[in-house]
Amino acid sequence: MRIRTDDEVYRVDAVWLGPPKATFPWRARYVAWLIGIPTFFVVLGVERWAGWSFGFFSTAWGFIATIAITRLLTAKISHERPLGTVVAMAGRELNTPRKRTTGTGGAVSASRVRVRATRPVPKHRRRRQYRHHGGPPGAGSVTTASAEAHRATALAQGLVQGTPRARRGRSSAARAGR
Repeated sequence: MRIRTDDEVYRVDAVWLGPPKATFPWRARYVAWLIGIPTFFVVLGVERWAGWSFGFFSTAWGFIATIAITRLLTAKISHERPLGTVVAMAGRELNTPRKRTTGTGGAVSASRVRVRATRPVPKHRRRRQYRHHGGPPGAGSVTTASAEAHRATALAQGLVQGTPRARRGRSSAARAGR
């Protein structure tokens, strides 16, 4: 024995065939009319926005485009999936939160790296270059003054680095205790 389903009952399409005694030569569901008429106005608006003038051929192409778009949209609509459900599903699909595909950190960037005009000076040369202790042993006050003038000129030209941060705030007593 074969059991038939009741799908045929639900497959009845609400079809408008046209005015009485003057039916259309095609079958169109009510939902197709509901989608097609606003789509036609949108297509005509897009044509005007694109710069096409209003005429017979532009309207005919708009009508053909409307039929194609309406057929594509109504192919997704059936008695099991009504128009309201499809619109709600499209709205939820567009507004649902997505998984982030990009990381929050990213690759290391050189945008915060300080670039100096001169190369860094090794530590064993820094002590002589900055002359914190009054110059090399045996140097008098005359050479210290000329060394300070030379250092000021080199610092202004960007050839010598300034005093390191670690040594700026120390007193002479703290330096002597090293």
